[in-house]
Amino acid sequence: MASVAFRGYSARELATCLALFDGNCPDYFAPNERHDYEEFLRAGAPGYLLCERDSRIVGAFGLGREPGGLRVQWIMISPDAQGTGLGTAMMTEALARAWSAGAQRLFIAASHKSAPFFARFGARSVLTTPDGWGPGMHRIDMQLEFARLAAS
Repeated sequence: MASVAFRGYSARELATCLALFDGNCPDYFAPNERHDYEEFLRAGAPGYLLCERDSRIVGAFGLGREPGGLRVQWIMISPDAQGTGLGTAMMTEALARAWSAGAQRLFIAASHKSAPFFARFGARSVLTTPDGWGPGMHRIDMQLEFARLAAS
């Protein structure tokens, strides 16, 4: 696996990030979510990181503050980079940043398709909302408790 670098988002990457979203839709995101993602990016996307491999943006994710922890926001991987270990690298980076920020837990709003990925890192489902992201795209709210990880 080639190395990956993480850097902050800037407005000049709006089109690249929207293309990344489009490549993951409708498999991992409901089409109606694109507008929300674009608004998030246009608002400056605080805490949003781009993942680069070989000078190409191949993924993105954010960490937003929330009472009691941090929330993973808009995590996605370019379809041609899926299965290459990039998701693991992204989650490792997210967990390290959350841990160093003193977060007690990481909140994740996943779909029924992506929830098993997050479960591999110890995230547990706390609420399921059928069609929560759109028709046929169920929302799974998850939490990863750092105290539980530190004790294991």
